[in-house]
Amino acid sequence: MEFKLCDNPWGNEEIAAIEKVIRSNMYTMGQEVRKYEEDFAKRFGTKYAIMVSSGSTANLLAIAALVYSHRLPRGSEVIVPAVSWSTTYAPLEQFGMKVVFVDIDKETLNIDLNSLRRNITNKTKMILLVNLLGNPNDFDVIRDMCKGKDIIIMEDNCESLGAKYNDKQAGTFGIVGTYSSFYSHHICTMEGGTVVTDDDQLYEYMLAVRAHGWTRNLPDNSTIYEKRSDPFYESFNFIIPGFNIRPLEMEGAIGQEQLKKMDGMIKQRRKNAEYFKNRMQKFEDIRIQKEIGESSWFGFALLLQGKLLGQRDKIVHALRENGIETRPIVAGNFTRNKVIEYMDYSIPEKLVNADDIHFNGFFIGNHSSNNNKEIDYFIKVLDEAIKQ
Repeated sequence: MEFKLCDNPWGNEEIAAIEKVIRSNMYTMGQEVRKYEEDFAKRFGTKYAIMVSSGSTANLLAIAALVYSHRLPRGSEVIVPAVSWSTTYAPLEQFGMKVVFVDIDKETLNIDLNSLRRNITNKTKMILLVNLLGNPNDFDVIRDMCKGKDIIIMEDNCESLGAKYNDKQAGTFGIVGTYSSFYSHHICTMEGGTVVTDDDQLYEYMLAVRAHGWTRNLPDNSTIYEKRSDPFYESFNFIIPGFNIRPLEMEGAIGQEQLKKMDGMIKQRRKNAEYFKNRMQKFEDIRIQKEIGESSWFGFALLLQGKLLGQRDKIVHALRENGIETRPIVAGNFTRNKVIEYMDYSIPEKLVNADDIHFNGFFIGNHSSNNNKEIDYFIKVLDEAIKQ
């Protein structure tokens, strides 16, 4: 038996969507992407959604728009949790920010609220929150911390599509939020990502940045640039430095079908999680992630403690030998990666819990279909590995 990190969430509908695009002979960003953006914004309760080539470029686009709109000056201090994916942090370095790494909560694996509170200063311009492995942050507490302060809140929600806090979608609590629809994520458009916002100006900056920095995709009544009536002139007219991070029509068409299935897939992930949590109660020396709000359970994180400290390599090897895929918990303590040498950063306090994840944690997959049998198999192999 095998236990893969993810399953294939596609059916005949997604194949038909691809075939529709092929028959149209229009492959680059067009009406299918626009329809997906409209559906996404409606589904998540935001004014705008902008589809891009990946969750990583969604973060890049969001930071670029904040910089070019003068909301986030270069050199600003941005607080981040020390555990996340590399491209949570990379755009901050690429746009010249000073990155302040704070510890994560040992139970929720999201940013530690006490550490965050201690490290907010008059230099803090933005807090980039990460909803880790499907788990929302405690947004009520964080909003109270920022009350009366001119601090931008941005969410990296790439691992947590479909999660909710107080019945509001994760990714929609800040001025901008990002999502991923890569193959192993909650919905799958092959590659793909999305940025959401209610801010008219940020939306327009993102439209320009996404495609070369040109004006072609801006609305006629743009608030950031007065367009000429000459379409020839506006076809190759550039107002800000941009990228080419556009998605494909196939990805937009597939996304429309995946959004229709999203509620059912998230519901099943939550059912799987309840089964997993129940089965894990027998292991007193393994800690699992504590849920905040309604997690969408990207995967199942496990932290070894007590008698199992120092045994991760043995356990991971046994799982791998038995066909069970595992990964580190995202990038572990990101500041222990060599890439940190390229960043302007500070670590004001010891990253105790991030180190715990780095040396004693791993995660296994969760699926959009019932994977109780796979969980039972994992429990059996894990139990045997511990006893060896």
